[in-house]
Amino acid sequence: MIFAVPLAWLQLTYEKSRLLVAIAGITFAVVLMFLQLGFRDALFNSAIRLQNNLIGDLVIISPQSTNLVGMRNFSQRRLYQALGMKEVASVNPLYIATGAWKIKEDPAGQTRNILVLGANPDAKVFKMPGADANIDRVKTQDVVLFDRSSRADFGPIVRDCGSLELKTKFSDDAFICNSPVTREVANRKITVGGLFELGASFAADGTVITSDTNFLRIFDTRRSGLINVGLVNLRPDASPFETMRNFILTQPSDTVVLPREKLPPDGKRIKILYQDRIGTDGKVVSEENKDKVIVSKYDLTVDDLKKTEDAAIDDTRILTMQGYINFEKGYWQKSTAIGFIFTLGTVMGFIVGIVIVYQILYTDVSDHLAEYATLKAMGYGNMYLAQVVIQEAFVLSILGFIPGLGISFGLYNLTKNATLLPLYIWDKAIPVMLLTMVMCVVSGAISLRKVQSADPAEIFG
Repeated sequence: MIFAVPLAWLQLTYEKSRLLVAIAGITFAVVLMFLQLGFRDALFNSAIRLQNNLIGDLVIISPQSTNLVGMRNFSQRRLYQALGMKEVASVNPLYIATGAWKIKEDPAGQTRNILVLGANPDAKVFKMPGADANIDRVKTQDVVLFDRSSRADFGPIVRDCGSLELKTKFSDDAFICNSPVTREVANRKITVGGLFELGASFAADGTVITSDTNFLRIFDTRRSGLINVGLVNLRPDASPFETMRNFILTQPSDTVVLPREKLPPDGKRIKILYQDRIGTDGKVVSEENKDKVIVSKYDLTVDDLKKTEDAAIDDTRILTMQGYINFEKGYWQKSTAIGFIFTLGTVMGFIVGIVIVYQILYTDVSDHLAEYATLKAMGYGNMYLAQVVIQEAFVLSILGFIPGLGISFGLYNLTKNATLLPLYIWDKAIPVMLLTMVMCVVSGAISLRKVQSADPAEIFG
């Protein structure tokens, strides 16, 4: 019945200028929500680009590591301990560091940090397009592969390589460097011998891949064997969670540290982790860790590891590949303000939309109060009048969403081309449309009080 009566549409179109203002306000709120959700998802998706392109079933890192550009060193002896397990087929160490890339085109010799990855070129470590085809090139001294999707601040590397345009990026020819390019990284001269594609992120504007030997030449203060990530490949019939538990049992410590949000303490087997710190009075204060719990390694179960996919013991932290992805996401969600800011922006857009639609509907109801009173005098009840107002709100949500989607699509493409961040709009279209509908219906529901207060006796008395 709500769609059979055109009264709401007639009221909305009676003053076209007011309708256009309402649509503009809702469109603004829709664009704001699209952009905030898009930036938030681009943050998380770009942050895990590398993790999604690593080959491995389990990952070993240092417990002190915080995120991709904050990976601490640990001894590769731990990684080779895993190689001795019957479930493990192979292991591959990975070096990670950021180095100062000297921008040749800058007359002042300005530098920009670039992410440098070092791995054994004979091992299967990377899945990025172009990496496997060109990896043999880094066996030559001081040769690296350059991410062709790095930001333009590093200079026209792709153009100087004589590579094809991005429209052919998935063909092998798009990753060949026909004219090797020479640059400096960490004060060492290197040669770009090939290209691959990964993409920029909030943490790293660009990336290069080289051999482990070349990595140690570039970062000559790094000791061989102090790696940042250990990739563990399991045999086809091996369970990653059983392997994690067996690895933990081989470590000297008796205590395993696990994520608290996935495994709440029970006071018995799963206990709260307390950490000591120095208080303002100089005394040692023991505080409850809100993020971690501890379990004896002998009490640790496979089900525990299925829930957490992440466990730390001694100087190592072992994770599934999904756990490693969650580790990076968790840093940006909890340890930085960026995720919170984008979520807050979405909420603010929602609230702004509610206020705008409420003002439009309230003014519309006030201007047509006599008509509503007449309808009441004719026998129409509050339920019917409520349907009219809610229908107005629903129509406004659709009329505001359509141009908002179009404008957001253009802004997404503009931002994507400028920042090289992974911005995709279509997976957000339905959630934003539903938010817009809820926003408008909530506004309509708030303005119903004015309709219900329309009294024929007062207006016509």
